[in-house]
Amino acid sequence: MNKDIFLTNSYGGKKEKFEPIDHTNVRMYVCGPTVYDDPHIGNARPLVIFDILFKVLKCKYGKDKVTYVRNITDIDDKIIQTAKDKDITIKNLTDKINNNFQKDCKYLNCDEPNFQPRATENINEMIEMIKILINEGVAYENEKHVYFEVQKFNDYGKLSNRKIEDLISGSRVEVSTNKKNAEDFVLWKPSNEDEPNWSSPWGNGRPGWHLECSAMSKKYLGDKFDIHGGGRDLIFPHHENEIAQSRCANGTEVFSNYWVHNGFITLSNEKMSKSHGNILKINDLKNSINGQVLRLALMSTHYRQPLDWNDNLINESQKTIDKWYKSYVEVDRLKLISDEDLYPLYDDLNTPKYIANLHRLFEKSQSGNLENKKEFVSACNFVGLLKETKDEWINFKKNNSVLSDEIIETKIKERNDARDDKNYELADKIRNELLEKGVQIEDKDGKTSWKFK
Repeated sequence: MNKDIFLTNSYGGKKEKFEPIDHTNVRMYVCGPTVYDDPHIGNARPLVIFDILFKVLKCKYGKDKVTYVRNITDIDDKIIQTAKDKDITIKNLTDKINNNFQKDCKYLNCDEPNFQPRATENINEMIEMIKILINEGVAYENEKHVYFEVQKFNDYGKLSNRKIEDLISGSRVEVSTNKKNAEDFVLWKPSNEDEPNWSSPWGNGRPGWHLECSAMSKKYLGDKFDIHGGGRDLIFPHHENEIAQSRCANGTEVFSNYWVHNGFITLSNEKMSKSHGNILKINDLKNSINGQVLRLALMSTHYRQPLDWNDNLINESQKTIDKWYKSYVEVDRLKLISDEDLYPLYDDLNTPKYIANLHRLFEKSQSGNLENKKEFVSACNFVGLLKETKDEWINFKKNNSVLSDEIIETKIKERNDARDDKNYELADKIRNELLEKGVQIEDKDGKTSWKFK
């Protein structure tokens, strides 16, 4: 395929033509979960967005020529505190949450990354990186803590396009008398006796969060690579700190060539936060909403823009998937997908335009032509939609419908009573309500039957 890929690079804020360092090994790193609590819908957005980018890169350069790394942070202050609060071991907590996370990824039809390294499996690499930073004179030890000295890195703040003073005043920076400067960030810190710890030249302790991604990306992707992704909330301080420590440790002018960040999700126009009590976990949706519906909803807005999560968004996505299954046929995945169909995704992952193309292909498929149906389903499959058979889709709706058989029968009786009273407006309203829930009713020989459509 000759079409070029374009991505908006947060490092500079412009849409740029994507040129990999090595066309035979395109490399992408995306910050994964900190496994102290089950993922919420805000975590789902980068899962889907970078899964689509992974698919696009594989399509462009070849399945075996793309390396996608997404880490698992399994040592962190939040993890330690949560395990204490629940009175369970840290391993039990992190294993459970990681297993739930992997199930959520499958539920959302995401391809597995090539590597999912856990932080605790790469402590030696982190210690070696700290040694290099100290030897380079950009890190220092004090009271068994090791800090990166931000003022020693001249390009600090370029990703977020702000000065050090502004970045500090606009964020929560750890206060410590062990630091030379307020903006310096921790690379290593001592652990309490009842906390996980590893032996190091600076005493028993554990790594800082920012260091973990730098060490793991270096191990799996090298000193510099093509794409680093994550949510906008990670730009500062996490990604800014990654750039500083990685470039100094690796001796490079570049850490990642392209920085790609997705926008925030709000819940009915309110920011999701524990303080607001409006965190919506992916696991809470599984019994009522098919993963394909969530995936389509997450694709409905361009990845760089904010996305408001509300009932209307879910209902419209449900109706769309319902409609599209009218043209479902089994196909060899990607066999019939055309270059033209893919072009919106090559233009900075323009998923809304791609969805518009899917609507166009669906209308084309309604002619009854089998090849048109295959083209439509192939284009859906490419972005993780219509991956279930039509029977599987219908069975999910039947088994997970919020309407019980008893409720459906009651609604049908209410409709029939309305028809007897010649209140056809109410009868039609009840019929449409059932239809929106996936229940199709049929009147024949004076009797009314129903089924999940």
